[in-house]
Amino acid sequence: MSKTYRLVISCPDRVGIVAAVSQYLNERNGSIVEANHHTDAEQKWFFMRHVIDADSMSVDLDTFRREFSKIAEAYDMDWFINDSDDKPKVMLMATKESHCLNDLLHRWHTGELSCDIVGVIANHDDLRSMVEWYNIPYHCINVPKEDKMPAFKAIEKAIDESGADTVVLARYMQIFPEYLCEKYRFRVINIHHSFLPSFIGAKPYHQAAVRGVKLIGATCHYVTADLDAGPIIEQDVIRVRHSHSATDMVRLGKDIEKLVLSRGLRFHIEDRVLVHGNKTVVFSQ
Repeated sequence: MSKTYRLVISCPDRVGIVAAVSQYLNERNGSIVEANHHTDAEQKWFFMRHVIDADSMSVDLDTFRREFSKIAEAYDMDWFINDSDDKPKVMLMATKESHCLNDLLHRWHTGELSCDIVGVIANHDDLRSMVEWYNIPYHCINVPKEDKMPAFKAIEKAIDESGADTVVLARYMQIFPEYLCEKYRFRVINIHHSFLPSFIGAKPYHQAAVRGVKLIGATCHYVTADLDAGPIIEQDVIRVRHSHSATDMVRLGKDIEKLVLSRGLRFHIEDRVLVHGNKTVVFSQ
């Protein structure tokens, strides 16, 4: 795929936004290869994501940012533009379960996820050999029940030193402290084993089996100080039958968790997710 720029905008809705952006790109020979718009009628807020053929542009990114800032100011835009060649740096975190971690590593290894995985942080050593097979740094940071703060300070240090743009909790079973949620706001992605807020707590699939549910699902969301209540990026379900045991549901649940987390991460690293309040606009493909 040729090099592209991703222009992402959110701002108060008003007449003329699309025309102003289109005119600017047209005057600089910018070829739009993908365009997405959405207006939230209740909030009166406008969202835009354009993918532009970089080779078609008559100006470089620095010039683009300097010139476009005048348009952005006129329309009170919250905006950025990214180069597709600048791959986001991703830190993965896990505990003992390997299905989500292994799936993301495989998708990254085969080129499906356009990012650089800079490391894996875990609070157990069980997954070390799998991670090191990919030649990825493995940080085992134990989180004792008595005093967790030193461990989270070590986690923070590992994330910052890696230069990670995004952190993915691939079934990491420790609760992020509030200060890290704020520091990495909308940069930490989690996978939850249900449609929130159903079946919160231990053994969710056993709870679902007891209730005789016909659908089980998974939710990918941003981590916030409000536990499992952050803006939702992606969700999906899989059908189950009365004949499925709790063990069957765990197996099926892992399948849907992997799929939803990988989609959510891909949407995030491709700048397809725009957050407004506690809602998201996801220009999925």
